[in-house]
Amino acid sequence: MKKLAILGSTGSIGVSTLDIVAAHPDKFQVVALTGGGNLELLKKQIEAFSPQVVAVLNGELAQKLRRMLPANGPEILHGVEGMIAAATAADAEMVVAAIVGAAGLVPTAAAIKAGKDIALANKETLVTAGRLVMDMVNERGVKLYPVDSEHSAVFQSLHGHRMADVSRVILTASGGPFFTWSAERLAQVTVSDALNHPNWSMGQKITIDSATMMNKGLEVIEARWLFDVPAEKIAVNIHPQSIVHSMVEYVDGCVMAQLGVPDMKAPIAYALTYPGRVPTGVKPLDLTALSGLTFFNPDFSRFPALKLAYRALEDGESMPTVMNAANEVAVGAFLSGGIRFTAIAEAIEKTMDLHQPHLLNSIEEVLFVDRWGREKCRELLGIANP
Repeated sequence: MKKLAILGSTGSIGVSTLDIVAAHPDKFQVVALTGGGNLELLKKQIEAFSPQVVAVLNGELAQKLRRMLPANGPEILHGVEGMIAAATAADAEMVVAAIVGAAGLVPTAAAIKAGKDIALANKETLVTAGRLVMDMVNERGVKLYPVDSEHSAVFQSLHGHRMADVSRVILTASGGPFFTWSAERLAQVTVSDALNHPNWSMGQKITIDSATMMNKGLEVIEARWLFDVPAEKIAVNIHPQSIVHSMVEYVDGCVMAQLGVPDMKAPIAYALTYPGRVPTGVKPLDLTALSGLTFFNPDFSRFPALKLAYRALEDGESMPTVMNAANEVAVGAFLSGGIRFTAIAEAIEKTMDLHQPHLLNSIEEVLFVDRWGREKCRELLGIANP
């Protein structure tokens, strides 16, 4: 039985992970959970899975949660230290890193240092600190399994083959809800428009990233570190049906692809059980029921966020950290009605233009650069720093 710590249990990935755990109680045990502000859901998860340790964002939430639970409930912690304690829980063998955004970096790094295997759903961990994190993974000898459907597809398509024979990694993207929209129409996008993803059910931040295609940009950077391939060997194809989750092209012209209906339970389960597989309840793919599979090159002029990600990789390793920080600020501003949709990429680019890229030598330096990027983007947008 594999013992799990789930970071971000109340988000979409965390909920799907617990669905898999509930379906296979003989294979998994939950020893730690962390959640955000959805205390009602977190309470239900605690009652269903009986973790030993639970962490929330702050002391006020911790007090509220304690009052909602019996006296003999789990240990309730809070803040960054609480997240680290959950991520490094003594009994945990694998940590599902599903906290959204750069906030997931510190507890994930702590789990790696503690020798825990990682099921990585938090792409920002590698976007902001890719080289440092992969160095830690290799030094500690831990296993890191990708949870993102695209990276899981690449991982599966590489299995049994030599990296020396890889010509390209091809990440697919749905194109989001605005794939066919003109530049003029994109300037009029509302929050409700952007949250209406055609294929996937995700949290708000990731859904907006998908609409701007920054999500794919983050995945390009993540793929560079996960698979140790340079940016010029990572391509993006728009694939509106979201059936081919990604592909690997080899030097002999052969292309390996992983296909399936768009449901995150499948890549989550594969990360939890590798090299085995378990039933997930995901509907099998019926190719005969499909009208066709189509692929297109991305339009950088209408979706400049993807181009910014390639630029960040080229500029140097502190630049992706700044890009990600600015993106989180700009997406938050859009969701709150403070800026228009097309201003997201504009704010990110302006923030990047103000940064001098350099090597990062520690997680502390990453956090410093992350704070700089957030503060600078807020200044540009006229938002007060918290």
